[in-house]
Amino acid sequence: MNEEFASYLNTTGEVGYVRRVISSLTYVEGLPGVRPYERVMFETGAYGYVNAFTEDMVETISFSEVPLPAGLRVARTNEQLSIPVGEELLGMMIDPLGRPLRQDTKWIFPKTRRAVDTEPLPIRARARVTEPCITGITIADIMVPLGKGQRALVVGDQKTGKTSFLLRTIISQIHEGSVGIYVTVGKSKLVIRQIEDALIKAGVFDRVIMVAAYAEDPAGIIHIAPSSGMTIAEYFRDAGEDVIIVIDDLSMHAKIHRELSLLGRRPPGRNSYPGDMFYIHARLMERAGNFITPAGERSITCLPVIEAAHGDITGYIPTNTISMTDGHLFFDYNLYVEGRRPAINPFLSVTRVGKQTQPVIAKEVNQLLTGFLSSARQLETITSFGTELNEQIKTTLEKQRNVYIFFNQFANEIIAPSLQLYLFCLVWTQYWKDAPSEKVEKELHMLVNQYTTGTSFRKQVDALVAKASNLDMLLSLVQSQKIKS
Repeated sequence: MNEEFASYLNTTGEVGYVRRVISSLTYVEGLPGVRPYERVMFETGAYGYVNAFTEDMVETISFSEVPLPAGLRVARTNEQLSIPVGEELLGMMIDPLGRPLRQDTKWIFPKTRRAVDTEPLPIRARARVTEPCITGITIADIMVPLGKGQRALVVGDQKTGKTSFLLRTIISQIHEGSVGIYVTVGKSKLVIRQIEDALIKAGVFDRVIMVAAYAEDPAGIIHIAPSSGMTIAEYFRDAGEDVIIVIDDLSMHAKIHRELSLLGRRPPGRNSYPGDMFYIHARLMERAGNFITPAGERSITCLPVIEAAHGDITGYIPTNTISMTDGHLFFDYNLYVEGRRPAINPFLSVTRVGKQTQPVIAKEVNQLLTGFLSSARQLETITSFGTELNEQIKTTLEKQRNVYIFFNQFANEIIAPSLQLYLFCLVWTQYWKDAPSEKVEKELHMLVNQYTTGTSFRKQVDALVAKASNLDMLLSLVQSQKIKS
């Protein structure tokens, strides 16, 4: 008999027997003192946790890769389901139980453990979101700004650039001093490897923890992945760090939860999702926020991902998650096909707390562009009927074209806030008047490259933006001072 199993049996004095097995669900008779979310051990050495209770049995979810046979003995561990947490996890890829997934790395086992499912902190422990969460992506930082401690849903079709956006946001925030956590829920090994490679290439992996649940993992492992990632985030928040966590994606997590619930014969609700679907995700989202800690205000910024089929964000899971987050960024498949990168639709995206964190000039740019792009879109509709264009309409449409070119970024480009404002001023003052799109695009990317590589140009741009107290002042400064490359 397994020594660890025998020790648990002796400690608790309770033994259970597996009576029924349905996929990952295991129904156990006995264990009178067992509690919800308690970790249990099976005679084979496999672990699981208590998920629910029936009148005469305990429903557990096992982490075993093969179905367990009926008749197995089960022991209580008298411990909540927990994972190891600590600084040692930085630069590691682990599974949702905290086990290392790369054998080539030297593993130092953290001594601290934390429960996977914890109560979100109460409202008295929270503070107003006041600091901007810089993504390095112009259209997001200007049109749909995020704040540190915000829960911002990233929603859109498959293959519309969501992962590229999330990676650049994590990289930007790590450069600002945050810890990054990337949780993959039921993704293929190839996709997970590509995410890992991108973070290593950017030179930030030593400040990242990847919690990876593979598509072929047992349902129980995939099911706890988001909670495990959030538990690690809470550890670093309490250690005095700002944290950004990506959960990619919650629609897969919802499917796994639905599968387990239907196998457990719970009554199906809308779209066959169980009634507690909203509660599960809302409880998870509430664990993020801007918190008052002994070290001062510390934030957990959460970016959950939802895949929307054919751009439909009116489905059950997307609308659920929209209602429990502080805004969403909508990745539009039609814009992606048109060649917009990133394909964020600023008219269908919302930020509820991000605008209060924007600097004065960025806020003015936001207001100006929101009105301008709405008017230009109406003009575009009118001109599509073959209306004759006067000079004013031509100028407006050209400016609109240049604004969208200004929003376009290469997949690896991260643009600093001061450069975003400087480039906007060039576009708005018609620096490229009557220039073809290719020239505007080429010169914008050249300026981004110069800012990244050229110290002199970067200092001049930063000084110019710092000198201005409002947008009008910045526009006149940019017009009057030609910065030398």
